[in-house]
Amino acid sequence: MTEPTAARPPKALAFDVFGTVVDWRSSIARESATFLAKIDRSDIEPHDFADQWRRRYLPAMAGVSGGQRGFVKLDILHREMLDALLHDLDIDPAALEPALLANWADAWHRLAPWPDSVAGIARLRTAFPVVTLSNGNVSLMVDMARRAGIIWDAILGAEYARAYKPQPAAYLATADALGLAPQELCLVASHHSDLAAARGCGLMTAHIDRPMEYGGARAPDADAAQDWEYSADSLTALAAQMGC
Repeated sequence: MTEPTAARPPKALAFDVFGTVVDWRSSIARESATFLAKIDRSDIEPHDFADQWRRRYLPAMAGVSGGQRGFVKLDILHREMLDALLHDLDIDPAALEPALLANWADAWHRLAPWPDSVAGIARLRTAFPVVTLSNGNVSLMVDMARRAGIIWDAILGAEYARAYKPQPAAYLATADALGLAPQELCLVASHHSDLAAARGCGLMTAHIDRPMEYGGARAPDADAAQDWEYSADSLTALAAQMGC
């Protein structure tokens, strides 16, 4: 944890969610272990399955961001990624029960928060509006928040902007929705690449260290680290830095 370098506090906080607020890897591994057992494929290691599913995330969004297809919700991409991954593991999705596949894809609606997330966001919300700036769609964010007990002031980001991060529109539309100039909004995220894109749009930045997001492995965007305005090892620590 380092001392903040911001010259002035932001007027609102916008949160990345996957990895920053919730532990997607452990949650998807836990859910997938159940589904893999149901289809008699317990030979597949659940954490490896979760990692392979997540590795398809950026390529799937690139098709939208690159204009190869129109904007679609992340729920649709998650299902397409699941079907493709199952094919690669010699599992035919068409041979599985449609309800099982739908429930499996919806595992992303049931991700568990990091231990500090609920308390940290609640503390930060006493001083700042808190919103999502996630690639997750609205229904996904609502389900996750209700399950975890997280209260957001608004759910913004990709579906609102009709653009996926790191496209500038995702950051700028979120600031505009709050009636703020970009430099008045602070992105809170565990991913250096996300923070770098936000900074490129003029936003303030707060890095939250999540060393277990990838099971202790080095983050794929670690080389993009910069001197962010705020840096903390938990959301409760960030709240303390910001005087909440």
